[in-house]
Amino acid sequence: MRFKYFLVFSIILLAHVGAGVWYSGYAWWWTLITLLFLLGILVLGCMNIRWNFFLRSTNRVPLSIQQLRTGTKPVALTFDDGPHENTLKVLDILKAEGVQATFFIIGHQIAGKEHILQRIKDEGHLIGNHTYAHNGAFYWQPARQMKEDILRCNEQIKAATGLSSNIFRPPFGVTNPNLAKALDSLEMQSVGWTLRSLDTVAKDPGALLNKILKNVRSNNTILLHDPCAITVDILPELIAKLKEKGMTFGFPVAMA
Repeated sequence: MRFKYFLVFSIILLAHVGAGVWYSGYAWWWTLITLLFLLGILVLGCMNIRWNFFLRSTNRVPLSIQQLRTGTKPVALTFDDGPHENTLKVLDILKAEGVQATFFIIGHQIAGKEHILQRIKDEGHLIGNHTYAHNGAFYWQPARQMKEDILRCNEQIKAATGLSSNIFRPPFGVTNPNLAKALDSLEMQSVGWTLRSLDTVAKDPGALLNKILKNVRSNNTILLHDPCAITVDILPELIAKLKEKGMTFGFPVAMA
């Protein structure tokens, strides 16, 4: 969304620096510094989904007027990169705790695990799209191929559950103009996060749990990964501690 303003700013800045070099004797390397500065902003815009740089993502749990009046403190647990055998353990914990969550599914992993998606649906959780391929090459494709990949994942989800998903989480939280075009044409909503657990690289369960609890705030969307064994290990205590903080559990997007 901010990319359009960035382009205008970039043109004005480059024109100013170029005029300075041409007419006012600025050193030529000011042009290079300016280009590197603008490139750095572009890279950061790609990597930080919360900037809403190329497209608008829902990064915080929406609050209703009623929730504002009552002081409700909702959080959303979101799990990426399933379905996986560990997803069943996550579902067991969520069921025991009476908590709902959102699962962003990788399309190529669905085959043979359709029963996991069906259980996610049957137990009232939300299912989102996390691309079919889920690899770095996804972002080097034109918008048309991105759209085909996302549609392929949606088709797999629908075949397994009968549901049509309209929410999407970009792999690695990366966005770019082509992805913005693809999601716009599909009328799909991008969903980010406000608290990234980094459970994929965590080694110490206690440190991971403490990190999340230290940083969590009301309206946070928490990014977790169900294939991670460490996430399964800390999940019961994490939910218990969040409940002790008076937090409730919901979805990262407003539900009709």
